[in-house]
Amino acid sequence: MLFLNRSKMTAILGGGISGLSAAYYCLENPKLGSIALYEASNRLGGWIKSKETPSGHIFEKGPRTIRPGGLAGKNTLELIDKLNLTNKIISIDRNHPAARNRLIYVDKQLHVLPNSLTSLFKVNKPFDRRLISIILNDLKAPKSPKEDESIYSFVERRLGKDVADYLISPMICGICAGDAKKISVNFLMKPIFKLEQKYGSITKGVLLNQLKQFFDKTFKTSKNQDLGKIKDCQLTERSQKEQWSVWSLTGGLEQLPIMLESHISSKPNIHLEKEALCDQITFKQDTVELSINGKVTEHRRIISSLSAKSLAPLLKKQHPKLSKELEDIPFVTVAVINLHFPGNVLPMKAFGFLVPPQENLPILGMIFDSCIVQYSENTVLTVMMGGAWFDKYFGNSPTQDEILSIAVNHAKSILNIKQDPVEHDVSILKDCIPQYVVGHNQRLQRIDNYISAHKIPMALCGSSYKGVGLNDVILSAKEAVSHIAS
Repeated sequence: MLFLNRSKMTAILGGGISGLSAAYYCLENPKLGSIALYEASNRLGGWIKSKETPSGHIFEKGPRTIRPGGLAGKNTLELIDKLNLTNKIISIDRNHPAARNRLIYVDKQLHVLPNSLTSLFKVNKPFDRRLISIILNDLKAPKSPKEDESIYSFVERRLGKDVADYLISPMICGICAGDAKKISVNFLMKPIFKLEQKYGSITKGVLLNQLKQFFDKTFKTSKNQDLGKIKDCQLTERSQKEQWSVWSLTGGLEQLPIMLESHISSKPNIHLEKEALCDQITFKQDTVELSINGKVTEHRRIISSLSAKSLAPLLKKQHPKLSKELEDIPFVTVAVINLHFPGNVLPMKAFGFLVPPQENLPILGMIFDSCIVQYSENTVLTVMMGGAWFDKYFGNSPTQDEILSIAVNHAKSILNIKQDPVEHDVSILKDCIPQYVVGHNQRLQRIDNYISAHKIPMALCGSSYKGVGLNDVILSAKEAVSHIAS
């Protein structure tokens, strides 16, 4: 093996959005000096991929919109601002049909989910009761002290089976293509889980927290330090003033990794290598050895943005216990089918619809892209299929033609479309979304404790650990750089 000495460099494994963000934040940190980024494929950007069709439409193969709220949302907007991408922003405000209208498909019908205060006092199909009764259900439900449980179990117990079936289950399909009966409530919905554990009820907790915030604001007694971590930039202030619900970028979200690549490539203190497969990581006393395409490179420390599934075998020889923890984080495969129909063939303007798992359909939902980003008189849809049920419906090796046929048939049937699509694209994204199953918080703690106890000069970032959203992934990269620098 050829040995290359880059012992003073920080190595970043993986050139997806988390790896690119980590490289950006490393170059902003004077403590870290030079860096090397290794990506196994021939492109950067990971699951973010925007494809322009011959007709000029954009097919998004991964995420397509981003929420502006919260610390993670502010952090992403700050990054967009610094990369001079502000002029490419496409904003969707809270009154936009794509923000107001979210649909679910139940009993062969599309239903609009409640989106106003008055709708809480009506019976909204597929629910068989007024949604205000959910509050009464929560107030009467006994507290169940637990360290964790599934989101489905928690919601069914506190709010009712109909909410678990028709609201939460399809929502989890939309967030992570997962089964709500397996996903951790103490991770994915930690705030409401904590409200029950602390106050015995979600409703009581919300009311008491709002009352506390009112007094804190009135008498300026708040001690929340998190608010100062990420200051509002001009873009954040604009998003608040214009009441953005979500935003995207002209030309597709891949504009973000493209600009990140351009930015970091222009710096003198970076070594960027594509088609660079790492097959072994060995931690020595003062250095880290990486085997990259058969060549051993020596580095000071590493930041891994690889999926837990990809990182696990690289550590197995030296740290089998850590490798096993990473290996046990499950992933699901999703088929993404983009369709372009001539004319406006949608039944209404909306973000799209989700399908509850109990409907026993192979589709997770459809996104009405042409309602989010205007495409004149044409309709662009994205059909999402599989996820936690991929093997059940498609087996081990479905062909793209089989996937396309199923997607088109369901789109035409559900939306009552008569014609065939004039453009299409099919992607089968193998192991693309991690599943935060019950006990995920405890697993993360064990991973952190192991790395700390063994003084391993490695930080982790990416969707495997603290959130699948693009905001979460970018913030995890920023936190990993801060951790490794200290």
